[in-house]
Amino acid sequence: MNTSRGYIFLGVVLLSVFLGARLVSLENERREIREDLIELSLVKYGLFNIDEWKRVVTEVVTKKVEEFDLTEGNRKEMRQRINGFLTQVVNDLEGRFRKENRGLLGSVKNVFSDFLGVFDKIKRDVPQFTEEILNFLDDKGNREDIRNYVLEKVNDYADNTFAETDYTYHDLIIAKYGFDNRADTVAALNEATTEIDARRKPYAYTLMVIFLGLIIWLIANRPRSRLEMSAIIICSFIPLFLGVFLPMIEIDARIAEMRFQLLGEPVSFTDQVIYYKSKSILEVVELMMVQGKPDLIAVGLLVLAFSVLFPLSKLIACMLYLYRASVRESKVLRFFVFKSGKWSMADVMVIAIFMSYIGFSGIISEQLNQLEGLTQTMDILTTNRSSLQTGFFMFTGFVLLSLMISQRIPDVISADEQTTSNAEN
Repeated sequence: MNTSRGYIFLGVVLLSVFLGARLVSLENERREIREDLIELSLVKYGLFNIDEWKRVVTEVVTKKVEEFDLTEGNRKEMRQRINGFLTQVVNDLEGRFRKENRGLLGSVKNVFSDFLGVFDKIKRDVPQFTEEILNFLDDKGNREDIRNYVLEKVNDYADNTFAETDYTYHDLIIAKYGFDNRADTVAALNEATTEIDARRKPYAYTLMVIFLGLIIWLIANRPRSRLEMSAIIICSFIPLFLGVFLPMIEIDARIAEMRFQLLGEPVSFTDQVIYYKSKSILEVVELMMVQGKPDLIAVGLLVLAFSVLFPLSKLIACMLYLYRASVRESKVLRFFVFKSGKWSMADVMVIAIFMSYIGFSGIISEQLNQLEGLTQTMDILTTNRSSLQTGFFMFTGFVLLSLMISQRIPDVISADEQTTSNAEN
């Protein structure tokens, strides 16, 4: 009976290995697509991109020029506004002329200007000037020249004021997926990410059910054979591996939508990523090590030792403890089997990661809410898409499973010794 049950556990191990391998493959595929998607969604290619603003201004100006059409209704209003503007210009010009021409010689100039009626004549010709301006604006070719002139000045100002954006990586991503523009690429990558999420969830959920089932079984039962416990120990390598190599936290802060009016035309920017990070335990260690700073290197080594090497050593020690009676009295081996849990700090790591997630999520949410209230002339909708990732849940499953293994190994040894004693008698 015990042997058959042991084989069932081995079947569970094989199933877990298969599910874990598929999960790693899908997670890597998702991560590659996700990182490309995030790159294309960064604010430097949208809200903070001068080329994008050039496009927006071009569309708005073009639309305004195309919509400009003088009719009998608006021609009268435009005539009054242009006539009033030109009259004011002439009055200002006359006032400056008289102010600048004082004294004897200036008085002579003023007398001659009054005698000749220069300013009066200009004022009488204002209606004619007004009609000529209206006729000029009514010509589509002239409106196109105005549009081109305005856009040229805007582009010159932008090019001389703002730095150029490096599109090297941006263009490589678009070419990688065979699209012609960023919008189509982003749409396709979003769809691909959703599809991969739907495929990977069954594998992740099934693994979590298996690990939870093993934990519950260890709590409710006492394993009576080394084969059963060996299968459980081997199975616990899987959540450790997944927890170490897969991302644990995804920090994602973005502007969901920003809406405002530009020359009376609605303008919007959507899905603009402000900040994004997604790292596994080993990636965090690597990041600390490559910084070259002694304090970060020390922290990286501690994280590697206490959250990776100690748990791995514990599982290996458990296997040796089961099958090598000659080394069971070794203090080092017993330390790793029964006491390394409190030294590995794997459980503390889980709590720290969870609390970091809560802290980051709260800070990001608060800052995004403040961003929404910065101005009354824009509608800003922000979103915090930070989330705990598969690696966190797998590592948590390993921590709980390894604790129960330490608790149940003495029962296995006791049962094995009892069986040996009965066989000898």
